[in-house]
Amino acid sequence: MANLFLYLALFLLWFMLFYHIFLMLGGYLEFLKHDKVVKKFSENKEELPMVSILIPAHNEQLVIENTLQAMVNLDYPKDKLEVIPINDNSNDDTGFIVDEYAKRYPFIRPLHTKPPTGGKGKSGALNQGLKHSTGEVIVVYDADNTPEPEAVYHLVLGLNNDKKAAAVVGKFRVLNATENLLTRFINIETLTFQWLAQAGRWHWFKMTTIPGTNFAIRRSVIEKLGGWDEKAISEDTELSFRVYNAGYHIRFFPAAITWEQEPETLKVWWKQRMRWAQGNQYVIFKFLTQLRKLNRKVRMDLFYFLFTYLFFFGGILVSHLIFILNLIFDLELLIGNVSIILLVTGFLLFLVEVCLALSLEKGQLNLVNALHVVFMYFLYSQMWVILVLSAFYREAKRVLLNQEVKWYKTERFNPQQNKQTIIENSEKRTSER
Repeated sequence: MANLFLYLALFLLWFMLFYHIFLMLGGYLEFLKHDKVVKKFSENKEELPMVSILIPAHNEQLVIENTLQAMVNLDYPKDKLEVIPINDNSNDDTGFIVDEYAKRYPFIRPLHTKPPTGGKGKSGALNQGLKHSTGEVIVVYDADNTPEPEAVYHLVLGLNNDKKAAAVVGKFRVLNATENLLTRFINIETLTFQWLAQAGRWHWFKMTTIPGTNFAIRRSVIEKLGGWDEKAISEDTELSFRVYNAGYHIRFFPAAITWEQEPETLKVWWKQRMRWAQGNQYVIFKFLTQLRKLNRKVRMDLFYFLFTYLFFFGGILVSHLIFILNLIFDLELLIGNVSIILLVTGFLLFLVEVCLALSLEKGQLNLVNALHVVFMYFLYSQMWVILVLSAFYREAKRVLLNQEVKWYKTERFNPQQNKQTIIENSEKRTSER
């Protein structure tokens, strides 16, 4: 019996490893042609639409000023731009800061929410902001984001040139990537996700997933879909599924870049990633119950998420468990020394796909990051295994006990230490242009 479970676990693991290599190849091919796509799109002089930028903000006094300053610096016609910071039932100075900016810049139009409509989480805040917006295109940024000046223009450029796209998503970079070992891991994880899962899926299947920030969606589409699901704590994944099921697609357009702050402590990382994992599991089981009503693309994406959060991590857990039990009891495993070869080969495949992703970002493929990739395999990846298992338990408990979903707002850190990074990145981009 142990051999059967081990073979099944190895099949699941290797299937995912080869699939990721396939996606990473697609991401690389997409990278090679992206500059030509941007140039072609830029030649289209179609009139720019009115844009509404929604910024949900609950107790964001540490970061909201930098975000609003980034909005001021956007290279988009201000007469066609409205920025709506949604001060969602904050009890700090968030409301004061956004009001001060609104006094100086007429295109910044704050929305202050209070219970019963306010304080329900990001989805609720976005729905309130949508009601007060007027733009043909809705853009969303988190309150810790500092998009590059041309980010919104590039998001709109993608929509103007792809009429079948309901939404366009950009790329996000880690502002505090060098703060400590954890943020270095997150930086590598972020870049790999975008070039592997986002760019790779877009290249092969014309599919990608709406992230929580730095995306644009047509107003007509989001209104047709009824806004954001306020029960979903991974509102971005849930919205992506509904967009695809409505017959649209979502374009990945990495020319639109934003910089965001990532967790700097394990406690904050755990709570944020727990929300992601539990939220994605909610989405998986929500749409599994509607399987017959889903179109081919949604079923395909549902399978990808189901495989990632259930089968793949399940395979890792089973293989770990069998390995530990075999140290205590003789399980008479037949695989023998082949397991060592598979282990080493799997590790090398992991290194190849992650390093290829890093090579697509200037200055990211270096000796320091390569060493961190090695540590990630044995440390950070195993943390994810434990987290997904914990998230599955919590989501199952929530469903069985009919508990209310609680939104966790990621704790922010003082961004003053990151100002030099912002300045350096801005000077680098200016010199490259």
